[in-house]
Order: sequence, then structure tokens, then C-alpha cells
Amino acid sequence: MNAKDTIKRNFSRYAMYYDAYSSIQNYAGSKLASTLHTNHFTKILDIGCGTGNYTKLLRKKFPHSNIKALDMSNKMITLAQHKLQNEKIEFIVADAETAALGERFDLITSNACFQWFGNLEAALLKFSNLLNKNGAILFSTFGPLTFCQLRKSFDKFFKRNTQISSKNFLEKHKTTQILEKYFDNVLIEEQIIKQTYPSLLKLLNTIKYTGTRGTGLNGQSLNKGMIAKLEKIYKEGFKNIVATYQIFYCRAQKKGQSK
Repeated sequence: MNAKDTIKRNFSRYAMYYDAYSSIQNYAGSKLASTLHTNHFTKILDIGCGTGNYTKLLRKKFPHSNIKALDMSNKMITLAQHKLQNEKIEFIVADAETAALGERFDLITSNACFQWFGNLEAALLKFSNLLNKNGAILFSTFGPLTFCQLRKSFDKFFKRNTQISSKNFLEKHKTTQILEKYFDNVLIEEQIIKQTYPSLLKLLNTIKYTGTRGTGLNGQSLNKGMIAKLEKIYKEGFKNIVATYQIFYCRAQKKGQSK
């Protein structure tokens, strides 16, 4: 099973728990939606819509727009459809990196999804070609500092460098470089959020049920004894079970339209 299939499986397996654990993702979505001040977006594509929380904000912001919401997990889409069943939104089960959408949009947007792309540059090039004249792209994505405390605790516990998924998330300067190749008026705002959890198990469950575990620890599972030892190491290093979330809020315009 490749990385994308593993991520898809995780999101589908725990879709029913997502809303109970996704406070950070919901916060990012609310902040992202608050930056949308224009009303000229008549065709909107929401990528990685999940259970539809960010899609719901888009519908409220643009009550008369045509919105398509896409996610590669059919179980996530089912929950989103139920949540927004009276909102006239077209839901599509597809992988945004490979889907042939066959139309153009005024706004392509996504909340907490792009960090899972296998090739973000290729995806952004594709999305730039899917924008109408004066179109825009707006998304949030997690950076590599996300779960840095957990990664350091894992390294100490396993006595080796561990490859948790967030370590491979793109840094701000790299995301900026890619966006500037294909878009104009690139703006990226960075935010660091530190969330404290009552226990390591609570943090691990949050990571699991929101899909942010990615491909996990390369098949390594943790039993209760290991979690207890890991929690001790975590608290020795950071006093509390605190987790960093590095969020990038990115926006840009279709290239050639800003002149």
C-alpha cells in the first residue's frame, strides 16, 4: 500500500470521529474563510472537504455560488453530504491530484489538506490552469514544525530518527517558491499554535482520528507500556503534553491578472 492509499484508508476508517477531534482544523478553516472579502466568486472548488466543516463556511459566505466539494474518502463525503444535504453543493469522491475536472473556477480553496499531496508543485500548476481570469487560490496547510515535540520524544524513545509524516511537510520558503512560479500576488501568513493535552494518549488519539498521523511510524505500533514510557520522556522534555501546530495560510491570484 502506497502513502496516498494509507492516508485515504486512515481518513475513511476514522471519518465518524473526525468532528470530535478537529478543533485545530476547524480553527484554521474559520480563519481562512474570514479572509474572503470579495463576492465575485461564482464557481468555487473546495479540495479535501472532509466532513464538510469548511465547505459549510464557504456556503454561508457565498450563498449563491456554485460550489463543488471534493475528497478522496467516500466516507468523509458521505458525512459531508448528510451535514449539508440542503445546501445545493456538488460532492465528488476523487483525488484532487489526479482528477480530471474539465471546468474552470473563480476560487480554488482548501483547508488543512495540501500537506498530504505527493507532488504539491504539480498540483498547484494544475490548479493554476483551472482558474478563470481574475481567479484566486486560497488554502491552509501544515508546516514541518507540526508535532515537533512528539517527533523529538519519539527520537529519544526509539534512540533513532523517526519519520513521522509532519517531518516531510513543506517549509514556508519552499511553498512560497512554488506558488510564485505559477501565481501572482503570493501572500503566506504563518501561525504557530501550541495545544496542551491532558495525556499523551489524548494527543495520539487526536492525531489518529483527524488523519494527521499520515503514514504513521512505518508500521510501528505502540502498546500501553510504550505509551507510558513515551509520556514520561515527553514530560521530561517539555513539562506538559504540548503539541505545536505550524499553519500556513496561503493566497495568490492567477498569473498575469495582476498587471
